Amino acid sequence: TYSEKEIKGMQRFGITAQKLFGTRKPVLRQITKPYRKNHELALRLWDEGYLETRIMAAWIDEPKLVTEEQMELWIKDIDSWDMCDQTMGSLFDKTPFAYDKAVEWTHREPEFEKRAGYVLMATLAVHDKKAPDEKFYPFLELISKETNDNRNFVKKAVNWALRQIGKRNMSLNEKAVEIARDLSEHQEKDARWIGKDAYRELTDPVQLNRIRNKRAKL
Repeated sequence: TYSEKEIKGMQRFGITAQKLFGTRKPVLRQITKPYRKNHELALRLWDEGYLETRIMAAWIDEPKLVTEEQMELWIKDIDSWDMCDQTMGSLFDKTPFAYDKAVEWTHREPEFEKRAGYVLMATLAVHDKKAPDEKFYPFLELISKETNDNRNFVKKAVNWALRQIGKRNMSLNEKAVEIARDLSEHQEKDARWIGKDAYRELTDPVQLNRIRNKRAKL
Protein backbone atom coordinates (compact mmCIF):
# COMPACT_ATOMS: atom_id res chain seq x y z
CA THR A 1 0.00 0.00 0.00
CA TYR A 2 1.36 3.40 -0.99
CA SER A 3 1.55 5.74 2.02
CA GLU A 4 2.82 9.30 1.83
CA LYS A 5 2.75 9.52 5.62
CA GLU A 6 4.92 6.42 6.01
CA ILE A 7 7.36 7.67 3.37
CA LYS A 8 7.82 10.95 5.26
CA GLY A 9 8.31 9.01 8.47
CA MET A 10 10.97 6.84 6.84
CA GLN A 11 12.75 9.90 5.52
CA ARG A 12 12.87 11.34 9.03
CA PHE A 13 14.72 8.20 10.07
CA GLY A 14 17.27 8.69 7.31
CA ILE A 15 15.85 6.10 4.91
CA THR A 16 16.95 7.61 1.62
CA ALA A 17 15.88 4.99 -0.94
CA GLN A 18 14.95 6.55 -4.28
CA LYS A 19 11.96 4.25 -4.85
CA LEU A 20 9.65 3.18 -2.05
CA PHE A 21 5.98 2.54 -1.38
CA GLY A 22 5.94 3.44 2.31
CA THR A 23 4.72 0.01 3.41
CA ARG A 24 5.31 -1.13 6.98
CA LYS A 25 7.42 -4.21 7.62
CA PRO A 26 4.63 -6.25 9.31
CA VAL A 27 2.66 -5.96 6.07
CA LEU A 28 5.71 -7.07 4.07
CA ARG A 29 6.11 -10.05 6.41
CA GLN A 30 2.55 -11.14 5.69
CA ILE A 31 3.10 -10.80 1.95
CA THR A 32 6.27 -12.90 1.96
CA LYS A 33 5.07 -15.61 4.35
CA PRO A 34 3.93 -18.03 1.60
CA TYR A 35 7.09 -17.48 -0.47
CA ARG A 36 9.95 -18.37 1.86
CA LYS A 37 13.02 -19.82 0.14
CA ASN A 38 12.27 -18.76 -3.41
CA HIS A 39 15.45 -17.73 -5.18
CA GLU A 40 13.94 -16.92 -8.57
CA LEU A 41 11.20 -14.76 -7.06
CA ALA A 42 13.81 -13.00 -4.92
CA LEU A 43 15.81 -12.07 -8.02
CA ARG A 44 12.68 -10.67 -9.68
CA LEU A 45 11.65 -8.73 -6.59
CA TRP A 46 15.10 -7.17 -6.32
CA ASP A 47 14.99 -6.07 -9.93
CA GLU A 48 11.74 -4.18 -9.27
CA GLY A 49 13.96 -1.61 -7.57
CA TYR A 50 11.78 -0.54 -4.64
CA LEU A 51 12.99 -0.50 -1.04
CA GLU A 52 10.19 -2.84 -0.02
CA THR A 53 10.62 -5.33 -2.89
CA ARG A 54 14.34 -5.50 -2.18
CA ILE A 55 13.80 -6.09 1.53
CA MET A 56 11.34 -8.87 0.67
CA ALA A 57 13.89 -10.30 -1.77
CA ALA A 58 16.45 -10.52 1.04
CA TRP A 59 13.91 -12.25 3.27
CA ILE A 60 12.87 -14.98 0.83
CA ASP A 61 16.10 -15.72 -1.03
CA GLU A 62 18.01 -18.95 -0.36
CA PRO A 63 21.49 -18.22 1.02
CA LYS A 64 22.96 -21.41 -0.46
CA LEU A 65 21.93 -20.28 -3.96
CA VAL A 66 23.36 -16.77 -3.63
CA THR A 67 26.50 -16.32 -5.71
CA GLU A 68 29.35 -13.90 -5.19
CA GLU A 69 28.32 -12.23 -8.43
CA GLN A 70 24.79 -11.67 -7.09
CA MET A 71 26.18 -10.13 -3.92
CA GLU A 72 28.31 -7.72 -5.93
CA LEU A 73 25.37 -6.74 -8.14
CA TRP A 74 23.03 -6.17 -5.22
CA ILE A 75 25.52 -4.24 -3.10
CA LYS A 76 25.80 -1.63 -5.82
CA ASP A 77 22.01 -1.17 -5.86
CA ILE A 78 21.67 -0.46 -2.14
CA ASP A 79 20.67 3.15 -1.50
CA SER A 80 19.51 3.25 2.13
CA TRP A 81 20.71 1.98 5.50
CA ASP A 82 17.51 -0.04 5.94
CA MET A 83 17.96 -1.90 2.66
CA CYS A 84 21.61 -2.46 3.58
CA ASP A 85 20.91 -3.83 7.05
CA GLN A 86 18.03 -6.08 5.99
CA THR A 87 20.04 -7.54 3.12
CA MET A 88 23.12 -8.20 5.26
CA GLY A 89 21.30 -9.53 8.32
CA SER A 90 18.61 -11.58 6.59
CA LEU A 91 20.60 -13.04 3.70
CA PHE A 92 24.23 -12.20 3.01
CA ASP A 93 25.51 -13.12 6.49
CA LYS A 94 24.25 -16.67 5.87
CA THR A 95 26.23 -17.17 2.65
CA PRO A 96 29.65 -18.86 2.41
CA PHE A 97 31.13 -15.55 1.23
CA ALA A 98 30.08 -13.50 4.26
CA TYR A 99 33.39 -13.30 6.15
CA ASP A 100 35.41 -12.44 3.06
CA LYS A 101 32.91 -9.81 1.90
CA ALA A 102 32.80 -8.23 5.34
CA VAL A 103 36.51 -7.50 5.04
CA GLU A 104 36.50 -6.64 1.34
CA TRP A 105 33.62 -4.17 1.46
CA THR A 106 35.08 -2.11 4.29
CA HIS A 107 37.73 -0.99 1.79
CA ARG A 108 35.12 0.34 -0.65
CA GLU A 109 34.49 4.06 -1.07
CA PRO A 110 30.68 4.21 -1.67
CA GLU A 111 28.97 4.82 1.68
CA PHE A 112 26.52 1.91 1.66
CA GLU A 113 29.05 -0.57 0.29
CA LYS A 114 31.43 0.31 3.09
CA ARG A 115 28.60 0.24 5.63
CA ALA A 116 27.64 -3.21 4.37
CA GLY A 117 31.04 -4.58 5.35
CA TYR A 118 30.69 -3.43 8.93
CA VAL A 119 27.03 -4.44 9.14
CA LEU A 120 28.06 -7.93 8.03
CA MET A 121 30.56 -7.99 10.90
CA ALA A 122 27.80 -7.01 13.34
CA THR A 123 25.25 -9.51 12.07
CA LEU A 124 27.78 -12.34 11.86
CA ALA A 125 28.68 -11.64 15.48
CA VAL A 126 25.01 -12.03 16.41
CA HIS A 127 23.93 -14.87 14.11
CA ASP A 128 26.98 -17.13 13.65
CA LYS A 129 26.93 -18.41 17.20
CA LYS A 130 29.32 -21.33 16.67
CA ALA A 131 32.09 -19.34 14.98
CA PRO A 132 35.45 -19.38 16.82
CA ASP A 133 36.83 -16.12 18.17
CA GLU A 134 39.58 -16.17 15.55
CA LYS A 135 37.02 -15.42 12.83
CA PHE A 136 36.48 -12.00 14.41
CA TYR A 137 40.11 -10.97 14.92
CA PRO A 138 40.47 -9.52 11.39
CA PHE A 139 37.26 -7.55 11.96
CA LEU A 140 38.59 -6.02 15.17
CA GLU A 141 41.83 -5.12 13.41
CA LEU A 142 39.91 -3.22 10.72
CA ILE A 143 37.67 -1.51 13.27
CA SER A 144 40.70 -0.33 15.24
CA LYS A 145 41.99 1.47 12.14
CA GLU A 146 38.68 3.02 11.07
CA THR A 147 39.33 6.49 12.45
CA ASN A 148 38.71 9.06 9.75
CA ASP A 149 35.43 8.32 7.95
CA ASN A 150 32.94 10.83 9.30
CA ARG A 151 29.99 9.64 7.22
CA ASN A 152 27.09 8.91 9.53
CA PHE A 153 26.07 5.54 8.11
CA VAL A 154 29.66 4.30 8.13
CA LYS A 155 30.67 5.33 11.63
CA LYS A 156 27.43 3.99 13.13
CA ALA A 157 28.06 0.63 11.47
CA VAL A 158 31.66 0.56 12.77
CA ASN A 159 30.33 1.22 16.26
CA TRP A 160 27.65 -1.45 15.87
CA ALA A 161 30.18 -4.05 14.73
CA LEU A 162 32.52 -3.30 17.64
CA ARG A 163 29.69 -3.57 20.18
CA GLN A 164 28.28 -6.81 18.79
CA ILE A 165 31.66 -8.53 18.60
CA GLY A 166 32.39 -7.41 22.15
CA LYS A 167 29.14 -8.93 23.37
CA ARG A 168 29.86 -12.46 22.07
CA ASN A 169 31.94 -13.58 25.05
CA MET A 170 34.32 -12.23 27.68
CA SER A 171 37.45 -12.94 25.65
CA LEU A 172 36.23 -10.88 22.69
CA ASN A 173 34.82 -8.33 25.12
CA GLU A 174 38.29 -7.67 26.50
CA LYS A 175 39.71 -7.13 23.02
CA ALA A 176 36.79 -4.91 21.98
CA VAL A 177 37.02 -2.83 25.15
CA GLU A 178 40.73 -2.24 24.52
CA ILE A 179 39.98 -1.02 20.99
CA ALA A 180 37.09 1.12 22.25
CA ARG A 181 39.37 2.71 24.84
CA ASP A 182 42.02 3.50 22.24
CA LEU A 183 39.46 4.99 19.84
CA SER A 184 37.94 7.10 22.60
CA GLU A 185 41.29 8.86 23.00
CA HIS A 186 41.86 9.39 19.28
CA GLN A 187 42.42 12.88 17.86
CA GLU A 188 39.61 12.39 15.34
CA LYS A 189 36.19 13.32 16.73
CA ASP A 190 34.31 10.53 14.96
CA ALA A 191 36.75 7.89 16.17
CA ARG A 192 36.27 9.21 19.72
CA TRP A 193 32.49 8.90 19.37
CA ILE A 194 32.79 5.29 18.12
CA GLY A 195 35.08 4.41 21.00
CA LYS A 196 33.26 6.17 23.83
CA ASP A 197 29.85 4.86 22.86
CA ALA A 198 31.11 1.28 22.50
CA TYR A 199 33.15 1.49 25.71
CA ARG A 200 30.09 2.62 27.66
CA GLU A 201 28.05 -0.39 26.57
CA LEU A 202 30.81 -3.00 26.69
CA THR A 203 31.83 -2.11 30.26
CA ASP A 204 28.30 -1.77 31.61
CA PRO A 205 27.87 -4.21 34.55
CA VAL A 206 24.45 -5.37 33.33
CA GLN A 207 25.87 -6.09 29.90
CA LEU A 208 28.87 -7.92 31.35
CA ASN A 209 26.56 -10.14 33.40
CA ARG A 210 24.60 -10.98 30.26
CA ILE A 211 27.80 -11.97 28.46
CA ARG A 212 28.93 -14.18 31.37
CA ASN A 213 25.50 -15.81 31.64
CA LYS A 214 25.46 -16.43 27.90
CA ARG A 215 28.65 -18.47 28.24
CA ALA A 216 27.26 -20.36 31.24
CA LYS A 217 24.29 -21.53 29.17
CA LEU A 218 26.46 -22.94 26.37
